[in-house]
Amino acid sequence: MTNITIYGIPNCDLVKKTFTWFNKNELAVQFHDYKKEGISKNKLDSWIGLTGIEKILNKRSTTWRELPAAEQEKAATKDGAIELMRANTSLIKRPVIEYQGKILVGYDETSLAKNFL
Repeated sequence: MTNITIYGIPNCDLVKKTFTWFNKNELAVQFHDYKKEGISKNKLDSWIGLTGIEKILNKRSTTWRELPAAEQEKAATKDGAIELMRANTSLIKRPVIEYQGKILVGYDETSLAKNFL
């Protein structure tokens, strides 16, 4: 299997479930903690190119709801959404699993099995 990187934050329940799934299936992964390591503009741009802004930007999060309307309006453009997500990494849906130039967003056992088993 090629390199698999899980992007997220370690205390997120969905990230924990994802790690459990990979461990149970004896698949090695790398972890990128955006709270500690941040996330590059190029990485977010690449993900948005693969899936669209709505799949990456978490508008259901507490962080999003606490943003002033003027800040939320920035998400109307790709560059504005990237700026918001880089400044507030909690706005990025979790986990993002990157492998073979593709990504999976969120925890879905069916998708994990289809792509990794």
